[in-house]
Amino acid sequence: MLVLKLIFESFRFAWNALRTNILRTTLSLLGVTIGIFAIITVFTLVDSLEKNVKDSFSFLGSDILYISKMPFIIKSREEWLSYRNRPNPSFAEFEVLQKRLTTNTGLSISSSANAIATRENNSYNETSLLGASYGYKDVTELEIIQGRYFSNNEMSSSSNVVIIGDEVRKALFPNNEFPVGKEIKIRNRKFLVIGVLKREGESFLGFSSKDPLAIIPYGSYRKFFTTGTGRSNEVGSTIIVKGLEEDLGLLELEGEITGIMRTRRGLKPKEEDNFSINRPEAIANEIGQVFDILSIAGTIIGGFSILIGGFGIANIMFVSVKERTNIIGIQKSLGAKNYFILFQFLFEAVFLSVIGGLGGLLLVYFVTFIPLGSLVVTLTAKNIAIGLGVSTVIGTVSGIIPAALAARLDPVIAIRA
Repeated sequence: MLVLKLIFESFRFAWNALRTNILRTTLSLLGVTIGIFAIITVFTLVDSLEKNVKDSFSFLGSDILYISKMPFIIKSREEWLSYRNRPNPSFAEFEVLQKRLTTNTGLSISSSANAIATRENNSYNETSLLGASYGYKDVTELEIIQGRYFSNNEMSSSSNVVIIGDEVRKALFPNNEFPVGKEIKIRNRKFLVIGVLKREGESFLGFSSKDPLAIIPYGSYRKFFTTGTGRSNEVGSTIIVKGLEEDLGLLELEGEITGIMRTRRGLKPKEEDNFSINRPEAIANEIGQVFDILSIAGTIIGGFSILIGGFGIANIMFVSVKERTNIIGIQKSLGAKNYFILFQFLFEAVFLSVIGGLGGLLLVYFVTFIPLGSLVVTLTAKNIAIGLGVSTVIGTVSGIIPAALAARLDPVIAIRA
């Protein structure tokens, strides 16, 4: 009961301070409001930006490892020069992995190139031609809304069949014509459309992901790059492996892949790997480091406003102690303990600071309604908690000295004030 009474009294005094000195209190709290607004706006924008960027790479999948010539992240020209002479993953290596891997749930090899797709008088110049093996559906999300996926027979016989994305469909079939069962040309070769992918639209970074795709069997794709000697140039081929759910961090799968690839390429124990096993989270981690720097910069900028707001709260409390010195003396003469007076003023400081923080959060909430193109801004519960937490800390720090001075007042001197 004593605690509840203390809180009630503190809130009552704080409310009276607000009501009787609205202009003074508002101006003093403005620093906290602006500071919380600055910090939480930065956090909200950074978090939203990071989420939108990471969502743009969601097409890379989860629980996936990519075996390729180079790592996803190359930080210098020297690194790139050291990787450029590595051999590309080959179809023969894919077949070896297909036979020997045991800790995976999906496996595919794919390669891509730019192409022009045509049909009658229509064409699409930005087609992303993707050659993939049958297991591609197991390592990536393909939502086919018309038609079907490749059959095993079509894959093994390298049939000229294709699954097209929505951008390709709209360009080649402009009048909402049903595309399945009709022929299109890719690099002057006829392909039968057997499926159409669901539209995904552009992501925050402008990736259309699967919309401009034309997916064909990997064997059919290799025919485009076969030289006169019958040898295939598999430039840019990537082997994609999906791991088991129980293999946390895919460490077991990565170790098995490394062993098989090193054996296949005849690498000696002391020789470095001449291939890269990439994880989608590597990009996310790299992006996260950039946004961490932005968050720190925003915190520093907002911190100055918060500091000013703290001085404003302290000023209110010093004035409040001065105005209520006589009341403090009466309370202490009637038996009020020092801690009662201390917490009374401390709660008042926190209450005032939280009001300022709520004002800042309200402004941030209004910011989320401002259209920023494809960037979706969301005020999360985490950032609301941070705003309220910072407000509470600022109120506590700003009010502790005035509250301590009030608690130490001599009751006789205070009453005479």
